[in-house]
Amino acid sequence: MQNFTYCAPTKVIFGRGVESQIGSTLKDLGASRVLLHYGSGSVKKSGLLDTVITSLTQAGLSYAELGGVAPNPKLSFIQKGIDFCRAEQIDFILAVGGGSVIDSAKAIGVGLATGNDPWQYAATGTHPEANEVFPVGVVLTLAAAGSEMSNSDVITNDLVTPWVKQGITSETVRPLVAFLNPENTYTVSKFQTGCGIVDIMMHTMERYLTGDGECDLTERLAEALLVSVREAGRTAIAHPDDYEARATLMWASSLSHNDLTGCGKQRKFPAHKLEHPISALHDNVAHGAGLSVIFPAWAQYVMQHDLMKFAQLANRVWDCPMNFDHPERTAQAGIETMKRYFAEIGMPTRMSELGITPADYAPIIDLTTKGGKQPVKSYIDLYPDDIRAIYALAE
Repeated sequence: MQNFTYCAPTKVIFGRGVESQIGSTLKDLGASRVLLHYGSGSVKKSGLLDTVITSLTQAGLSYAELGGVAPNPKLSFIQKGIDFCRAEQIDFILAVGGGSVIDSAKAIGVGLATGNDPWQYAATGTHPEANEVFPVGVVLTLAAAGSEMSNSDVITNDLVTPWVKQGITSETVRPLVAFLNPENTYTVSKFQTGCGIVDIMMHTMERYLTGDGECDLTERLAEALLVSVREAGRTAIAHPDDYEARATLMWASSLSHNDLTGCGKQRKFPAHKLEHPISALHDNVAHGAGLSVIFPAWAQYVMQHDLMKFAQLANRVWDCPMNFDHPERTAQAGIETMKRYFAEIGMPTRMSELGITPADYAPIIDLTTKGGKQPVKSYIDLYPDDIRAIYALAE
């Protein structure tokens, strides 16, 4: 186990009816004028936004609304949000939605706290200062990205050609509070539920498969989460209003990306780095759908560099019998079982299902490697030829 620092300061308020606590909680955190930030308007149609507003007004808090966040939140919209918050004298941002809404809120907060364009940090890998924090809270409506507790904020720069999707990783972007009511995910479509299941699993598996040697307790925690998500995912797809299944997925979303399942291991996230350029250049590709195609192919390509760990994952999570004489057979069986599971929950497993053909590879690879100059860090450095080979495995 490697040295690590673990800090997950987000206050989680979980369960049925937690929306009634929003106003008083934000008031205790010092809020007086709140930005309600959301996406396409489904939170209005469901009545959730009205419930949130009622809680705010009962606590004596004023608010302004900014809807319209798109999937893969765009820098142009974020910049408008920063200007809007300044004009409205906002002192707290409340994201009501899923990962895209939360990441948009975080990026707006970065701009407000630092006075800088948030893309400055995404593009350079630098971080806001520890004291440059704008308060952000979350009312979660989609179990997927884990952004409600994470120190990650992924945005898309739509002001350049081609578009670029990058992340800000900083403790300054962890939300102060997250209100998690599983009932708010009942109306999520089967496709988006499937995307969420994949994203939760990937946040966990990308911390598990790092080549860092033994880290038994952390790995056991990760395995338990993955098995729970596997079964809850099946239930939620078949029975969308099953509270316990939705509760498991929602809590797993938070735990999968608050760094708990990575303590003592390095964080590289190669499959995420391979997927982000795909959904940057092909904005119609949902992040979870891209990962369900890329991750098995990446695993196939690199498994020989950590064979026993891939076999262990196959055995403990995907119930594949361990073949100690030929662990490569167990590892391979795990990858195939995972792909069948993804297909079972309605997720794509081939590039063609994303609408991407070999003719599309070159610009994606160019963006992924910054013109071939920057390989993706994994068990080995992944250069353009390696990435093309991974794509071929996913055809």
